[in-house]
Amino acid sequence: MKTPNIPQTPPEVGATLQKMRLERNLTLEDLSRTAGVSKSMLSQIEREKANPTIAVAWRLANALGVSIGELLTPETRPVESIRVLEAHEQPTLPGDHAGYVLRILGPMELAGKFEWYELMLAPNGILASNPHDPGATEHLTVLQGAMDLEVNGEKKKLKTGATARYPADCNHSIRNSGKVEAKALLVVIHR
Repeated sequence: MKTPNIPQTPPEVGATLQKMRLERNLTLEDLSRTAGVSKSMLSQIEREKANPTIAVAWRLANALGVSIGELLTPETRPVESIRVLEAHEQPTLPGDHAGYVLRILGPMELAGKFEWYELMLAPNGILASNPHDPGATEHLTVLQGAMDLEVNGEKKKLKTGATARYPADCNHSIRNSGKVEAKALLVVIHR
């Protein structure tokens, strides 16, 4: 008798979950509240760092108004050569209290390996970071305005067009000491 073909790994539902959440214009916090699942767990699931238990998947499916099968089955459609994400589809990490916004430009499946962001700093805004994992580096290219970079106590001023490459496995911060908004591309490489 032939045994059924059972996959050896659980399905990765992160991309499907994120797509369904964004189609409904829900933030992680909105879905967390509706489904009764922690925001950090939702983030881990969307980044494919964790798979939900059946109970969690059931709560998420109910909150999204879909069957559990729709949530756990990857969407099958023709592969497009070009996939365009509109600005509203790209998640952001607001640091309103610190005067920054990070727009996530890289695909979620690369998070923890290669990440790239658009960084917007209000006047006097600061993005202060604790050390990342050992060997991590950052590459910051200023697109508009000027930024002050501090890495492990060393300070540099960056003008429009400048790129700084520095270790990110130590304390580091990026500040806008100017009077207008500053923008940059920020790439994080994890080793």
